[in-house]
Amino acid sequence: MQHSKRSPETLARHFAMKGSQWMMCPGEGPIVAAAIHDGHDLTHDVAERLVLDEAARLREEDPCTYRMTSICDNRITVSVSRFVVDFNRPREKAVYRTPADAWGLELWREPPTDEMVEHGLRLYDAFYEELEAYLEAIVARYGRIVLLDLHSYNHRRGGPDAPPDDPKTNPDINVGTATLADRSAWESLIGRFIDDLRSFDYFGSRLDVRENVKFQGGYMAEWIHRRFGESACVLSVEFKKIFMDEWEGKVDLMRIERLHTMLKAAMPGIEASLAEMGVKP
Repeated sequence: MQHSKRSPETLARHFAMKGSQWMMCPGEGPIVAAAIHDGHDLTHDVAERLVLDEAARLREEDPCTYRMTSICDNRITVSVSRFVVDFNRPREKAVYRTPADAWGLELWREPPTDEMVEHGLRLYDAFYEELEAYLEAIVARYGRIVLLDLHSYNHRRGGPDAPPDDPKTNPDINVGTATLADRSAWESLIGRFIDDLRSFDYFGSRLDVRENVKFQGGYMAEWIHRRFGESACVLSVEFKKIFMDEWEGKVDLMRIERLHTMLKAAMPGIEASLAEMGVKP
């Protein structure tokens, strides 16, 4: 449905570009779950030039966020690594070129070629072209949209033997909302969502859930809010990697499933808030 305005030639070119780099699965309802940094795949050219080994690369990606997108029907998942192209950066920063682009990491044996950069930007343009059509279809049907932009972040950057980063500035879950066009229009929904996460029983305790502490929300959220205005609310949910050893790359499946259950338990609250705004499922 979201591609009805495109010619067959445009569609053929678009899907040839897209390949299996991402999926935007349409479903029922005005809620979307997205995991755009879960991807781990590299192109041959990037793999040849990238200095980072697989473990270091995985540490800067968002493993397991793909699993969490199953909380709703509408899902956006990405298989290509952010080290090929980062869909959560402005276009001019979407292909990492220098250490300053990537947390100070030395990335390249040799700088990326013009062809590598152009390939990444073609993917970037195709992704946002499809994203616009995908979200337009949902907004046209329901009038509003809530997108859960799912990420994870490191909190032991000092090394595997160093103490974790200060919890005062590193909550267990950070909800980024700073790019909203009008936060007041979504105040009740945001508050209910955060309260539902805070009240969830996480193995006998409550998690520290705060808004706009560690992260404000990335470029994709900014783009959606700019494009769809008050019709869209992106909640950029950053999970501290309490569910894994970020240095060894080992995931505790019980912990990740509990976080998944937490998100799923918060869905009725989002739906109720949307209903109060006149949005019918």
